[in-house]
Amino acid sequence: MTGSAAEVTKGSAGAARRVVVKVGSSSLTTTAGGIDADRVDSLVEALSAARSGGDEVVLVSSGAIAAGLAPLALARRPGDLATQQAAASVGQGLLMQRYTDGFGRRGHTVGQVLLTLDDVTRRSHYRNAYRTFARLLELGVTPIVNENDTVATNEIRFGDNDRLAALVAHLVHADLLVLLSDVDGLYDADPREPRARRISEVFGAQDLLGVDVRRSASSGVGSGGMVTKLEAARIATQAGISVRLARADQVAAALAGADVGTVFHATGRRRPTRLLWLAHATEPLGSLELDAGAVRAVLERRASLLPAGITGVRGTFSAGDPVDLVGPDGTPVARGLVNYDSVEVPVLLGRSTGELKQALGPEYEREVVHRDDLVLLG
Repeated sequence: MTGSAAEVTKGSAGAARRVVVKVGSSSLTTTAGGIDADRVDSLVEALSAARSGGDEVVLVSSGAIAAGLAPLALARRPGDLATQQAAASVGQGLLMQRYTDGFGRRGHTVGQVLLTLDDVTRRSHYRNAYRTFARLLELGVTPIVNENDTVATNEIRFGDNDRLAALVAHLVHADLLVLLSDVDGLYDADPREPRARRISEVFGAQDLLGVDVRRSASSGVGSGGMVTKLEAARIATQAGISVRLARADQVAAALAGADVGTVFHATGRRRPTRLLWLAHATEPLGSLELDAGAVRAVLERRASLLPAGITGVRGTFSAGDPVDLVGPDGTPVARGLVNYDSVEVPVLLGRSTGELKQALGPEYEREVVHRDDLVLLG
């Protein structure tokens, strides 16, 4: 490993780091699928040591569904959404109790933060999410984050909180994101094959050419995989945050900057947190079809979207929902939070705000999507 890779995780001398660590279900469970107390305790020991050493730590932890299996007499992770949510409801409290007890024995306090995408994509909510994290860390608390499995259907279907961890890392202005897995890094082939070699560092997409990650091992307890971890690494590194992928039992070594796992070096600059969430954490509920002039205004001038440039609308959505802005060729060019319900849009098409004000009233003299609520795609 190069000196720069070690510096990524060690930080500069005397400087406290803010680190987000993500652990998946497969790294916390027994072969039978329930929570493994020893594995949880080992993780807590390593993170407590980092806290005692001056690091600020945020833990993004899956495992709520797995923790709920035994109390509900379920032999394996359920396939239907309702039972998954029931297991998460039972298991989240049990999992938090293990973390509370483990960190407490080592003199540290934890706090539970359950997030939904709405919390950080809607303008009225995301600032409060940041303030909550900032205050917890200021008070010396280790936040333990999970998406609210009981109500957030998209997360349960998506997989193991990898994307959530990348977005939380950006939200809290982290210096480093550590993704823990049941494999000790990224390999150039199936890690179970003798010829496979660990990739120590990734500086950009060109370093992954020819690497097939679809055959990564899976325990059947979680729902993620190497593909989602690479997507999380892409989101974080493009936002200016370095990432280390390592096996869960290597977390102490990974935090210390040892030659373990794979380091993904930051490739981009930070962007406004809410826009990162809007680009990567939302599913559009509809689309607005734009003429060529509106596309140029959005892409080149970063202008707000006005009714005059809209030629069509698809989907059913309410004001405040995410929608894609689509060019004449059908390609999404941007995503934004719309200011109108879908049923209101047809009467707006192709009309100026002045005309709409005169015909329908002053409340219609507003942007369909404000520039502050827009993020370019691609």
